[in-house]
Amino acid sequence: MITTILTILFLIVVALLALSIFRTRRMAAEAARLVPQAGEVVPVAGGRVHYVDLGPKDAQTLVMIHGLSGQLQHFTYALAGLLAQQYRVIVVDRPGCGYSTRDSDALADPSEQGRMIGEALDRLGVERPVLVGHSLGGAVSLAMAMDRPDRVGGLALLCPATQHEDAVPEVFKGLLVKSPLVRRLIGATIAVPMAAATKDRVLGIVFHPEPPSQDFMIGAGGALGLRPKAFVAASSDAVALRDSGNAQSARYEKELRVPGGILFGAADGILSPAVHGHTMQVHGLEYETLEGRGHMIPMTAPADCADFIRRMAAKAA
Repeated sequence: MITTILTILFLIVVALLALSIFRTRRMAAEAARLVPQAGEVVPVAGGRVHYVDLGPKDAQTLVMIHGLSGQLQHFTYALAGLLAQQYRVIVVDRPGCGYSTRDSDALADPSEQGRMIGEALDRLGVERPVLVGHSLGGAVSLAMAMDRPDRVGGLALLCPATQHEDAVPEVFKGLLVKSPLVRRLIGATIAVPMAAATKDRVLGIVFHPEPPSQDFMIGAGGALGLRPKAFVAASSDAVALRDSGNAQSARYEKELRVPGGILFGAADGILSPAVHGHTMQVHGLEYETLEGRGHMIPMTAPADCADFIRRMAAKAA
C-alpha cells in the first residue's frame, strides 16, 4: 500500500515537472517571437555581444549597459532616442542577457562582463566612450573604467550598484542560487511560470514609487525575461555581484580616475542612493538625485537622464 502511494506521488511529481518544462519552452518561444533580435552580434572571447548602433558614427560615443534581469530595450524604450541625434549611441545586451551569450557562469563577474563588452567595442572601433550604466550595469561600467582607463572617456551612471551589501532586496532573493546545476534545473522547470505569475507584483516593487512603464513586456523587452536563460543569467549575475562587491569597491580609491557622475532616483527602493551614490563623491564622481523618482529612471525620467548624460559627456569631451 505504501509503495503504491509513493509510486503515485512520484508519477504526479514527474507529470508536473513535465508540464512545467513544456510550458517553459512554449513561453520562451513566444518571448523570442514578441521581442526579436534588434541589432547585430559581435563575437568575443567567451561569447557574443548583441548591440544596437544608433546616431552619427563620427560623433562622441555613448555606450549603454543595462541592469539585472534586463535587456537593451530598457534604454531603447525612451532614453536612447533622445540622445541619438547628437551622439553615437551603442546599446548592448550584457553578456548572457537578451540576445548576448556567455560560455560560463564565471563570466558573470562584473570585470569579465566589462572585458567582453570592451572587446566588442574594440572590434567596432569605438574609442573612449562615455559609459551609461544602470543598476548592475553601473558596476560593470565601473569595472571597465578601472580595467580600461585609457579606453573609457567618462561615466554617466544611473542608480548604479557601487558597493557590497549583504542584504539583498526581497524581490531578488530568489535569484541567489549558487549551484550552476540547480540554477539550470530551476530555469528549465519552475522559474518561467513563476516569473509570469508574479511579474505585475515584481514590476510594482522595482518601479516604486512610480508606476511601471506601459508596454513593458514588449516595448521594454520584458518578455525576454520569460526564458530559462534569463533566469540563469540573472541568478549568476546576482551571485557574482554580491561576491565581487568588496573587491571592486576596494579599488576605487587608487584606480578610479575617469570623470563623470551618478544620478539616482531619490526614492529608489532597490539600491540606496546614500550607500551607492553619495559615497562615490570622494572618488571624484558628481552625485545628483531626482525627487520622487525610483530605480527605473531610464524609462520613467528619460528627459532628466538625457540632460544628465549630456553634462557628463561634456566633462569627458
